[in-house]
Amino acid sequence: MSIIDTVKADLVVAMKAGERERVGALRLLLSELQKSAKEGSDDELAVLRRERKRRNEAERAFRDGDRDDLADAEAAEALIIGAYLPAELDDSQLAEMVARAVHRSGATSVKDLGSVMGIVMAEVAGRADGKRVSEQVRAALAVA
Repeated sequence: MSIIDTVKADLVVAMKAGERERVGALRLLLSELQKSAKEGSDDELAVLRRERKRRNEAERAFRDGDRDDLADAEAAEALIIGAYLPAELDDSQLAEMVARAVHRSGATSVKDLGSVMGIVMAEVAGRADGKRVSEQVRAALAVA
């Protein structure tokens, strides 16, 4: 079952249960997934990650503007979207992947960041944020 089908089914359940906030978030998510599919992209996980990132950025902006009510709504939407993503890697798993990639690429300094990032991001497959991966790679290369 694709993510679009899962979201559609969850949307029907949320509508029947009268969960207005969840219905709104799922409708928006379904719209973005369908738009991406129509444009020819079949990477549903990329759409989910992009939409969750947008919600997290909006939440931070609203918190900075002392609009906690809107920030809470964005955080709730990010949680709903996150439920469709694969589980995040913990720091030790990510550190292992980074160490393997540094060894495999033969990287010796931060100048080799791009080659290591390419290897790690392919292995991570959406289970960690790129910023988090970049921080780990930079730390590993600083020690190397």
